[in-house]
Amino acid sequence: MPDRRHLPSPVSLIRRRPKARRGQQLLVDEPPSEQPRRSGLVDSAVYRNGERQCTPTTLADTFTALRGEPDGMAWIGLYRPDADELKTLAAEFDLHELAVEDAITAHQRPKLERYGDTLFVVLRAARYLDDVEEVEFGELHVFLGKDFVVTVRHAESPDLSVVRRRLEDDPELLAHGTEAVLYAILDAVVDGYPPVVAGIENDVDEIETQVFDGDPAVSRRIYELSREVIDFQRAASPLGAMLDGLAAGFDKYAVDEELRRALRDVADHVTQVNERVDSLRVLLRDILQVNSILVAQKQNEEMTALSRTSNAQNDEVKKISAWAAIGFAPTTIASIYGMNFKNMPELHWYLGYPFAIVLMVVVGTLLYVLFKRRGWI
Repeated sequence: MPDRRHLPSPVSLIRRRPKARRGQQLLVDEPPSEQPRRSGLVDSAVYRNGERQCTPTTLADTFTALRGEPDGMAWIGLYRPDADELKTLAAEFDLHELAVEDAITAHQRPKLERYGDTLFVVLRAARYLDDVEEVEFGELHVFLGKDFVVTVRHAESPDLSVVRRRLEDDPELLAHGTEAVLYAILDAVVDGYPPVVAGIENDVDEIETQVFDGDPAVSRRIYELSREVIDFQRAASPLGAMLDGLAAGFDKYAVDEELRRALRDVADHVTQVNERVDSLRVLLRDILQVNSILVAQKQNEEMTALSRTSNAQNDEVKKISAWAAIGFAPTTIASIYGMNFKNMPELHWYLGYPFAIVLMVVVGTLLYVLFKRRGWI
């Protein structure tokens, strides 16, 4: 890409970047109050030397205006366009059919493809919904040529009006053309990632407390948050390789040195985000293992307590059985000699009563000694 004019320093670029807060998404496309037209065209403008020259209301008007500006650049913003609109753009700007097909079907992973002089980029902006602990993604497709930028959204976010206004407020940056627009979009998307990481980190801290408090619902929460971290990692992780691919074309397309520094700054932020996300994924995995160990320990303690209770009950049953047996022997003897049959041999025996008493005592004593030795009493 041709080198046009000198960019402001990276410091000024960083200062212009809006700061993200937790739960707040930096990236928006058109103003929330602006309803996209049925045609899918949300905003279209032709720029020259970083200044907006006109705002066409149709694609045909945009093409005509761009042809009238030899050194101009068109930036066309679309929201859920139909296939005919994308085919019209493809015919005008010679877009590759595979890239157009991806833009029509959407649901693509982040990637960077170069088709001749046209660059096709897929990005996924993200914001964290803390109340439901979910990461909300917005898919953005960008077609980049020498004198045009086409952005295609398939969700309410990302909204690119912030990026557009930022560039229009900085004509010196916008004068560098389509590559400056791409890097500003990348910068805005990446700036939306740290609030997501911060939100997840906050929930991980809460989960750690739940785990050691023994909350039975924490396992499901860990699993669901781990899924969100994996989805977010799929959105952020490919950006590192994408930025490396852009950097590889710096010399070929004569990208300005300041713009190169701005890209490296974005790459540093992507690296930091990916490192934090990797740490969160590992931490959640470890927390899940710790929770499993704690649950197993709790189950073992409950089983041990149940076993002790069962043993105590068995001891009580043994004692009751032993004393019942001891009491049963005298009862049996007394019931036998208490029968009033005339032909009983010992019925009129002079020593019968003392014998019965002694027999009861002897039998009861023998049973007591036997149960005592066996630990039943």
